[in-house]
Amino acid sequence: MLRSRPSSSLRRALPVSQAQRSFASSPRRAALITLEVDGKSVSIEQGSALIQACEKAGATVPRFCYHDRLNIAGNCRMCLVEVTPGPPKPQASCAMPAMPGQKVKTNSPLIHKAREGVMEFMLSNHPLDCPVCDQGGECDLQDQSMRYGSDRGRYHEITGKRATEDKDFGPLVKTVMTRCIHCTRCVRFANEIAGVQELGTSGRGNDMQIGTYIEKTLNSEMSGNIIDLCPVGALTSKPYAFEARPWELKNTESIDVLDAVGSNIRIDSRGVVVMRVQPRLNENVNEEWINDKTRFACDGLRTQRLTTPLVREGDRFVPATWPEALAAVKAGLDASGAKGDEIQAMAGSLADSESLVALKDLMNKLGSDNTALDSPLGAYPPSHGVDFRSNYSFNTTIAGVEDADRLILIGTNPRHEAAILNARLRKAYLAGELDIAMIGEKFDSTFGYDHLGADLKSVKDLFASGSKWAKELEGAKRPMIVVGSAVADHADGPAVMAEVAKFVEKNNKTFVTEEWTGYNVLQRSASRTAAYDIGFTPSAKAAQTTPKFVYLLNADDFTPSQIPRNAFVVYQGHHGDVGAQYADVCLPGAAYTEKSTTWVNTEGRTQLGRAAVPPPGASREDWKIVRALSEVLGAKLEYDDTAGIRDRMWDVSPTLAKYDIVEKPSAVLVGIKALQAEAAKAAKVEMIGGATGAFKKPIHNFYKTDPISRNSVTMNKCTRAFHEDFYPESEREQNLPLASHA
Repeated sequence: MLRSRPSSSLRRALPVSQAQRSFASSPRRAALITLEVDGKSVSIEQGSALIQACEKAGATVPRFCYHDRLNIAGNCRMCLVEVTPGPPKPQASCAMPAMPGQKVKTNSPLIHKAREGVMEFMLSNHPLDCPVCDQGGECDLQDQSMRYGSDRGRYHEITGKRATEDKDFGPLVKTVMTRCIHCTRCVRFANEIAGVQELGTSGRGNDMQIGTYIEKTLNSEMSGNIIDLCPVGALTSKPYAFEARPWELKNTESIDVLDAVGSNIRIDSRGVVVMRVQPRLNENVNEEWINDKTRFACDGLRTQRLTTPLVREGDRFVPATWPEALAAVKAGLDASGAKGDEIQAMAGSLADSESLVALKDLMNKLGSDNTALDSPLGAYPPSHGVDFRSNYSFNTTIAGVEDADRLILIGTNPRHEAAILNARLRKAYLAGELDIAMIGEKFDSTFGYDHLGADLKSVKDLFASGSKWAKELEGAKRPMIVVGSAVADHADGPAVMAEVAKFVEKNNKTFVTEEWTGYNVLQRSASRTAAYDIGFTPSAKAAQTTPKFVYLLNADDFTPSQIPRNAFVVYQGHHGDVGAQYADVCLPGAAYTEKSTTWVNTEGRTQLGRAAVPPPGASREDWKIVRALSEVLGAKLEYDDTAGIRDRMWDVSPTLAKYDIVEKPSAVLVGIKALQAEAAKAAKVEMIGGATGAFKKPIHNFYKTDPISRNSVTMNKCTRAFHEDFYPESEREQNLPLASHA
């Protein structure tokens, strides 16, 4: 698969305090040069590698160490080509720059013979364990050896083939280091992209090994990507070991929903079971990376599932049919005596756009405007409002952060809230274009930043006229401010929003232009942007009403005080998680791998997730459950099929039906002025449940943030390995089984 050339080359990563950064006042536009590849003329940017010119010409050049998102290593020598004018011997095309007037041959007899020699050396020490190797069927070495390999080897060493002791990289990456061909892709990824200086090489020649110097686990939220990068079976997925072969799997292109980035993924399934999740190329979102929670939490889809409707009788749940369960909901609503805003709907982080639209329509038909979110202050109108999309979106776009030159982070930890975005921030930082400052709780970052404080006073000091960083932002060409979604759940959130809005309005000539919008809110839940688009927020009057009937739609992260003691509670979701414990009736829904639904990421990009497997048992798609319930409650919704609800989504917000498009924010300055008014209005409302004091990290355990990851055995192992504070010392020492999350 051909990949586009990165827009900026990364410097070799050192510890953040010593990170080497290039210095350039503006991006340079490279001149085009022309050369000849296999008799075909091709033009390419000056400074490109010869292998990129060959790719552009359509020539297939084998490689093991080269990757266009990593620094050049030139280790494997498999990409040999003939170049004239130049040395008479074959040259490594990845390490040789393309020059004007060159004539390149990629498939001459000399080159074929040279590649056969390289392959013979590579196979001379490679173990013959393809039948038991998890890389079998998708192994680059297998593929290339079919063309350049031999049916026998000429090397017969008395001591046998080289063997290396396996390394312990933790619960996610399985190592068989005897298979390693020393391409160093994993080392370069860890140092350059992930920003963890834990992998390296030791020894030389035949004694060279890849490892962590001192024995330790690979502690990075992006570590699983080295599995995809490894061209052989040296690094494979530990949870997926010996589970399936690639030719047994059905591939389904979909969208990740475990954070708000909306990474493009491929779901591999066998029968009715999701076997693994892998990244899918999208230059505008996740490039070709995904975080470890996206990749490995899929085993949580198999445990603690709700597969049949449940009705509470006394202190236990009793299985019921769908007609019985829906009738129990109607009986509970009637018995509660709830009318109007006393009927509350609360949506969680895994609620898809279709179900949000259907549930809001149902609430409105029942006379209620009490549509809340499961965040600490989700039962109140948000301090940023929902009338202007630019007030709650990541307006710069995920890919656009690479063009920023000054950045302020307020109340957010992008490494855990949006690991893919964090990788882009590191890329921009290493390229020398980006300086960063942060207000909030300190975190172990992969880039350098100035810590300016952690409270509202620090925000006011930052934007005060004459402060160092205020001057930096005012003098920047493309400044950025990123406000974390947790700020909206803080008691000082309205004041923070007002301070940010004032500064952006004052400096609108650089913050808001035709090409650039520097004000951003980073959401951390997959459903939040769509919920705000739909208007799934309570009115001021509804927020002051105590509900008697609460409908939880995939809501599990609420605080207990948000559920009144005597309220009748209905939980609709796919796991028996926190929300199910409060429920009087449980309605089993479908997980994101089991339904074709719409998701909107933090930048406002609408994407379509696709069903890879059917829902288990009697589970149904969420919007269909709401549609069936509406008929039982006597408030029938007008749509009966997917096309009908998508038409309704278009009526509510046309952006929900424009897939793979990020609409340019409009009326941003009007929205900024409205943001100040909304913040002033929110400041007058006494909101119970918000955080106080210094801004804290909203995510304390990256590996357990939602019902799927909380019920994942693999994510529990990661928690045990990387977050010892989450388990008592006695449990760690005895290696007790993980407690179930009922």
